Amino acid sequence: MYPEEMVLPMRAELSEAGFQDLYNAEDVESAIKADGTTLVVVNSVCGCAARNARPGAKMSLDGAKKPDHLVTVFAGVDKDAVDAVRQHMFPFPPSSPSMALFKNGELVHMLERHHIEGRPAEMIAENLKDAYAEFC
Repeated sequence: MYPEEMVLPMRAELSEAGFQDLYNAEDVESAIKADGTTLVVVNSVCGCAARNARPGAKMSLDGAKKPDHLVTVFAGVDKDAVDAVRQHMFPFPPSSPSMALFKNGELVHMLERHHIEGRPAEMIAENLKDAYAEFC
């Protein structure tokens, strides 16, 4: 488990962009099952989260279409919340960072770590924007 003071700036990067931090399984269940679309970002301390995932998630929101709800959990910190999110991401294996788009509680789009690592934030944003165009 990472100390909260270490991850606070990494959390803030998404929360300042409008993402709601989820800390427990109950909040995850409510968020994913909410009406409409929900983007879930599994945040991480790794370099690809800093260079690619968080910037890509933020950039994806500058288009006309975007999810109704934006939420995030932090791998290595919010164990219960991360475990709950990963149950909804099945059959995809656990990875962080990762991003999932849900529509009315159903997983409709997934970006695993291997889709994020080594790819520029702009490419991640475009991938998400394409999903928003289809599902939002």
